[in-house]
Amino acid sequence: MQIKQTLNRLGRSKHDQMIGGVCAGFAEATGTPPWLWRAGFAFAVLGFGTGLLAYLILWAVMPLRAEGA
Repeated sequence: MQIKQTLNRLGRSKHDQMIGGVCAGFAEATGTPPWLWRAGFAFAVLGFGTGLLAYLILWAVMPLRAEGA
């Protein structure tokens, strides 16, 4: 049940974005700091090369969260 609630809150952040707001959106939905998600995506880009593709797909698919949501 907690996973479903987290997925319902998932959306790109409008106020704490560095590039597209994907990592900040994950941070808001999970209650973790945004730098952890950013470090994870950076590691995936540098280590495996798949992080950039995953980020771009998430950027295209995740809805932009409204202010105050």
